[in-house]
Amino acid sequence: MRAMQTTTLTHWLLYCRPGFEQDCAQEALRQARQQRPILAEQPAIIADSGYVVVALNQQSLCYRELIFARQLIRLHHTIAALPERDRLTPILAAVAALPGSFGALWLEVPDTNDGKLLSTFTRRFQPLLESALREQGRLQDDIPNTNQHLPRLHIFFAGNFSGKSSALIGTSDPRNSAATIMGIVRQSMPAEAPSRSTLKLAEAIEVFMDRSEQTRLLRQGMQAVDLGAAPGGWTWQLVKRGIRVTAVDNGPMKGVLAKHPLVEHLKQDGFKYAPRKTVDWLVCDMVEKPSKVAKLIEEWFAAGWCKHAIFNLKLPMKQRVVALDSALGGIRTRLDEEGINYKMIAKQLYHDREEITVFLTKTKG
Repeated sequence: MRAMQTTTLTHWLLYCRPGFEQDCAQEALRQARQQRPILAEQPAIIADSGYVVVALNQQSLCYRELIFARQLIRLHHTIAALPERDRLTPILAAVAALPGSFGALWLEVPDTNDGKLLSTFTRRFQPLLESALREQGRLQDDIPNTNQHLPRLHIFFAGNFSGKSSALIGTSDPRNSAATIMGIVRQSMPAEAPSRSTLKLAEAIEVFMDRSEQTRLLRQGMQAVDLGAAPGGWTWQLVKRGIRVTAVDNGPMKGVLAKHPLVEHLKQDGFKYAPRKTVDWLVCDMVEKPSKVAKLIEEWFAAGWCKHAIFNLKLPMKQRVVALDSALGGIRTRLDEEGINYKMIAKQLYHDREEITVFLTKTKG
């Protein structure tokens, strides 16, 4: 008889917005299935926990192509119940079983109310664990020019220390993961901005473009159109960079934007507006079905009305991944048919709610 072959599954820890665990897991499984025939365990999903664990016969997933995942971590060990009086010893023992050294130590918690309580503990615990790892030669983040591509060590504390608590221990590749703790790029609310929606565009710019791209693509004197602009949160982000904005919305612009010299406010329906000439940027944060907004974006790029765009797609209550596949797939199909070279990245950002944000830009091919 032929011996049965066993396949070792790789466990992946993914952070996400609480309430989107099922979507996050579904998307990871779909990406794995596109690479090769998939073997997987049933994903470990705890509703509203802010994370999922997926076991796949896949040695790699692509973080950049995952929309709902805030972070991508290869999970190596789980301590199901940390002892209350000595949490350091079992964690060090688990880390000792991992090969190599690490370029950074990130202690992380879920983006939940329980997680906020745990964050007080992690601030106290971090220097203790860092000191122990440095003594063992496992943490190299204080040696210049040696830690750029070393994996990060993640200790993720789940649960609540008032009851059962656990620690999930994993590593991430700095080239295939989020560059911030918990995968969150936090923004401060500017005093002059007319609405909190400004934080969404500010985060999108930080997440989707590196510093050189921001300098090149967001230059003073550029022209932009903001569809569904009122009261002006997204327009404000562009104006503060010296970009002239045509703000299209039947509602009023507020605060400093009401009479700003760089803002032309047109009281029109954003779905019916067309610019007289090509602009550098289109931004759009309208409350509409994702299919309708995606169709609008297709038309703008096919007509050559803009070079770059950042826009939001509002999510339905059910079948979110299916709805996004349809909307984003429609854009890809149309641009391919038009022979347009482009780059498109989509993420559910920290400041998003029931939506995702998309960056779309024409490229030279």
